Amino acid sequence: MPHVNRLDPADPEAPAPAADARAAMRGRPDAAPRFRSILFERPEDAARTDHIDEPSFFADLNLDQLVAAVTVGREEYQLRPFFYVPLHDGEAVRYRHDILRDLEKEPVLAAVQAFAGQMRQMREQLVQAGKLHYRYQQERWFLDAVASYCAAVSTLTDGLARLDVQSRGFRAFREYLTDYTATGGFTTLVSATRMRYSDLAAVSYSVHIRGNRVRVSRSGEEPDYSAEVENTFAKFKQAAVKDYRVGFRDGPDMNHVEARILDLVARLYPEVYQALDDYCTSHEHYLDPAIAAFDREVQFYIAYLEFIERFRRAGLSFCYPRVSARSKEIRADESFDLALASKLVPGKTAVVCNGFFLSGHERILVVSGPNQGGKTTFARMFGQLHYLASLGCPVPGKNARLFLPDRMFSHFEKEEDITTLRSKLEDELTRIHQILQEATSNSIVIMNESFTSTTLSDALFLGTEVMQRIMRLELLCVYVTFVDELASLSEATVSMVSTIVPDNPAVRTYKVVRKPADGLAYAAAIAEKYGLSCERVKERIPS
Repeated sequence: MPHVNRLDPADPEAPAPAADARAAMRGRPDAAPRFRSILFERPEDAARTDHIDEPSFFADLNLDQLVAAVTVGREEYQLRPFFYVPLHDGEAVRYRHDILRDLEKEPVLAAVQAFAGQMRQMREQLVQAGKLHYRYQQERWFLDAVASYCAAVSTLTDGLARLDVQSRGFRAFREYLTDYTATGGFTTLVSATRMRYSDLAAVSYSVHIRGNRVRVSRSGEEPDYSAEVENTFAKFKQAAVKDYRVGFRDGPDMNHVEARILDLVARLYPEVYQALDDYCTSHEHYLDPAIAAFDREVQFYIAYLEFIERFRRAGLSFCYPRVSARSKEIRADESFDLALASKLVPGKTAVVCNGFFLSGHERILVVSGPNQGGKTTFARMFGQLHYLASLGCPVPGKNARLFLPDRMFSHFEKEEDITTLRSKLEDELTRIHQILQEATSNSIVIMNESFTSTTLSDALFLGTEVMQRIMRLELLCVYVTFVDELASLSEATVSMVSTIVPDNPAVRTYKVVRKPADGLAYAAAIAEKYGLSCERVKERIPS
């Protein structure tokens, strides 16, 4: 790697990291063009992150809670839009998998986190500069920010050069940094920053105060008696005595007297402060856009890895799923609802794991069983797994093979909205109709407890109609229902049943297993509705 004259990152005079990509330097003629994004290998994928809204199915699948938990404390990076853009190509997913595997190596993660810390410090310095009122003070904070940026970039470049990174993303970024730090633009920035520090360090002046008059002069015009005075009074020094010295306020801003003194100092050293003015003007757009983008985007990976580490410590497994945009033969072993686990694990409550698989012509998981038995949790787990896989993230479970959908849809029971002037059933049918209009054979649909507001015969009729349309599309679907007959409509359907403890039907295991429906789901739903469930009856029987 070519030698580059760099700022020492350990130097207390070396300032902090840089600001937002939107304030970045435009049109660098000497910036290396190869690296674009640590998140998106293809530019067309990255372009979709601008002004995107949260997907409509997020609330149903509790993905909104999940994203909030992952990104908490990182609001400055605005990470949420990255979680709203799924990938539809297996190679794009593997690009992220490889980067995550690199970041799971402690030295790589430490190097990136150190870089992020310096960049955060830089942003804080720039924010502080923007709050100040006096020009030369603003310029000094700006100088500190540039120095921090130079130190951050140089340290990361040196660190990655020594580290074993295997992903295409990190290798491309390492090459980009090596080329960037060797360009005339960066070496000039480093040299100019050092020179400004050297110039300012050479500024020395004296302040003479007499009454209301203040005079500023270059140091050296008058003798310095401070050492002589200190030696004279040293013999009167006593041990524990009251300290009568007055301390100076040490805030980031100056008062008008200090600002006026600084103006006078600038008049004594016009060449130094003119050079500082020119420096701030010529390096206004010092921040490289690709480096600023890396600083933000890499937090997507770090935030997710830190989030799932708490579950790994609790003994839960995560894996890198095999993904495909073509094969609908899917599988997951020992998986779980990650949003639910984030509530259970802190309280040391056990997390029940479940699995599923579809092979051949199987496309639809029909989930039935008693209320409060984990059916909805299973449906959410299915949706979360496929969505997280499409983000290129490790997913809950010991092993997974998942499909990359073009779109995801959810249909969960909602409270009746009187403003729509529609009944609950009409509203359900309207929403289902819209989903079936927009879905393709490459979509995933998750339906939970649809048509509970109608009779069993109507629910069976409507459910059959909907399922037949889903089967014609050959899309992947989870259908949670109390209508057991839907589980055996065709070879495309697979029955999954939430189980109970055999000796005590009132106790749920929260395990959802692949087996024929037992015909009790609707009876259990009716019993619960009219207060005739086992638990409710026991409550009314005196002990």
